[in-house]
Amino acid sequence: MYSEVGEVDSERALELKRVSVVRDGNPILSDVDLSIGDDENVAIIGPNGSGKTTLMKLLRAEILPYYDENNVATMRIFGKEQWDIFDLRSKMGIVSMDLQSRFSDDTEVSEVIMSGYFGSLDVFRNHETSEDMRGKVRNAAMKMGIDDLLGRKIGELSLGEMRRTLIARAMITEPRMLVLDEPMTGLDIVMKDRFRKMFDIMMGSGMRLIMITHELEDIPLSVRRVVMIKDGRIFADGPKEKILTSKKVSELYDYPISVNNDNGVYHMVTRG
Repeated sequence: MYSEVGEVDSERALELKRVSVVRDGNPILSDVDLSIGDDENVAIIGPNGSGKTTLMKLLRAEILPYYDENNVATMRIFGKEQWDIFDLRSKMGIVSMDLQSRFSDDTEVSEVIMSGYFGSLDVFRNHETSEDMRGKVRNAAMKMGIDDLLGRKIGELSLGEMRRTLIARAMITEPRMLVLDEPMTGLDIVMKDRFRKMFDIMMGSGMRLIMITHELEDIPLSVRRVVMIKDGRIFADGPKEKILTSKKVSELYDYPISVNNDNGVYHMVTRG
């Protein structure tokens, strides 16, 4: 494994020590050690089946690390091993693209964004909303450039508009950090460029990002650290320019790949 990251002096946004996930007796993640400071912007990359989705599920508390008498795992988010999920949303917003298929097409954009307060897939009668909350919905929509779509039904949105809606949903609680799971999958080359620039602006304004992806070209310019996952383990970890090389990427994917750097945007081309 390659590792070129030194100690981070900031508070840890995420700290995993010897974290494993086992499903039906098969290891999905194995003894993962990963520490991310709350002042870092990080891309986590790897091929399909590498463990990226499982890591996202850990952060969403959908699954728990594997524990037995021989494996004392530690998972801390902003220094805590146990979190009230509502408190956690004020620090870390999670954007998972599978949410876009779980909302009804008849749900309005404003309701999707408001649902981020409640961790739900809609705003229901038992949810009490306030004018302050509605104002934050408008502010989040404005930041994503979709304030003119608040009354639209999501079934009428383009893919890019829906992605911005989900990001606004995660931002409604004004978190310090966003975790983005494959945020540009399915977008065309123009929309990918716009999203990269949007994320760079967000990071420039103080937001911190963890981006999970399998496409090098999705990584914004402001992301300086890359973590590679392979076969459920950390394969490489370090500065972007030292990790995203043809040699390391070829080893990550077990296939001959050339990596090109086009003014800070990385692309990979197969050589097989």
